[in-house]
Amino acid sequence: MTTETVQQNQQSLSTSAARNLATTTKTVPQMLGITPRYLLRALPWVDLEAGVYRVNRRRGFILGDGLISTYVDGGGASRVIAEDLRELSFLRDQESPLLTALAGGFVQREVAPGELIAAVGAPVEALHIIAFGRAEKRATGQYGEDALLAVLGDGDFFDAGAWVRGEAVPYQVKAVTPCTVLSLDRRVLTELADREPALRAGLDAFAADGQGPADREHPISLTSGHNGEPQLPETFVDYEENPREYELSIAQTVLKVHTRVSDIYNSSIDQVQAQLRLTTEALRERQEWEMLNNPGYGLLHNIVPGQRVHTRTGAPTPDDMDELLTRVWKQPAFFLAHPRAIAAFGRECTRRGVPPQIVELFGSPFMTWRGVPLLPSDKLDLKGSDSAPGTTNILLMRVGEAQQGVVGLRPAKVPDEVEPGLSVRAMGVDRQAITSYLATCYFSTAALVDDAIAVLQNVEVSNYHDYS
Repeated sequence: MTTETVQQNQQSLSTSAARNLATTTKTVPQMLGITPRYLLRALPWVDLEAGVYRVNRRRGFILGDGLISTYVDGGGASRVIAEDLRELSFLRDQESPLLTALAGGFVQREVAPGELIAAVGAPVEALHIIAFGRAEKRATGQYGEDALLAVLGDGDFFDAGAWVRGEAVPYQVKAVTPCTVLSLDRRVLTELADREPALRAGLDAFAADGQGPADREHPISLTSGHNGEPQLPETFVDYEENPREYELSIAQTVLKVHTRVSDIYNSSIDQVQAQLRLTTEALRERQEWEMLNNPGYGLLHNIVPGQRVHTRTGAPTPDDMDELLTRVWKQPAFFLAHPRAIAAFGRECTRRGVPPQIVELFGSPFMTWRGVPLLPSDKLDLKGSDSAPGTTNILLMRVGEAQQGVVGLRPAKVPDEVEPGLSVRAMGVDRQAITSYLATCYFSTAALVDDAIAVLQNVEVSNYHDYS
């Protein structure tokens, strides 16, 4: 059909032509990377008059992260990181060459699922480290039932006390998944101790003290339930001599906008404000990621050994979440999990016929477990690929200064502040007619006591079920 024929059949003005005379209705610029940032919204914030937040604590005994790390060498063999052997209290002050000698004595073996790593009642002749995989520590309960004592994962070790003293253990350790286990024969330890007086002294002190110093606070002497007039104990509350201090961290960028754009393309959306809004959103997204993952102050890197839980079967089950609640049982505020971890937990609940309750927060519905909401965040890394199952972590925390919980930190006031803790400062126009704006966000986070936060580690999110 020719153009002349179309024009003869057309009865009114076409929309394509009319658009040239119309004013369009347009949105502000959209951005896929914007998330609800529930961590930033749910945390109570402490406004700092100074740039440092000091957490004073009662004095305690803390050894380290409770794990002995390993690595894979060029030949594909797993090796112990020698300095990590300081996690054993009797090796904490030993010289590095001695630690290197011990690390070189570990022997690797592969253990199939269901195979015993340690048997009940057998003398412990080796210290075992789980380099890769998952195992269960089980014993017989008081009434003859099978009792799960712990789930062991990468970096966990057992049993240092029995190993030093050559005693038997009242539990067994069985592989749940294929495991790589590194074992150090007791003979290597005793031969080194015979040659190294410092090591012998450390072993003797450890054996006399039972298990050595655990993660605990300095005691306060008290008496109770007494009659008459006994001599009362004298005591004082000791504080940490070097309390931890948190300096405010920073996220910054320089936004550049050409004056030509801001001068003649500002109708009906302010170009500078549109650019600043998206830049601010990106800074807040980075802030939430840093508060979780920063190696210095990030919450995932500041969880003590006793607050780490391994999943029993990989997928996050109600049992795993209950175990997490035993770690943060004092006024738990919320779980924080990757959206796929929440979906995986939902599938496990559906399989068991225990659908979680729903609660509304921030104007949206959230799944809960035992009344504690599960808030989603994509800042909790999801490891894996198309060829390997994805794993992540689930956090549980108590929040607020009054509850000795987790708090967010920000300055009380900064110059040119546009949002709490975030400023935008004009830097002027350069010789290329480009205007620059310095956008700065100040923040940090702190867990005031150790039991304010716990983590469920290595959560698998790729487990699905067929429902009949």
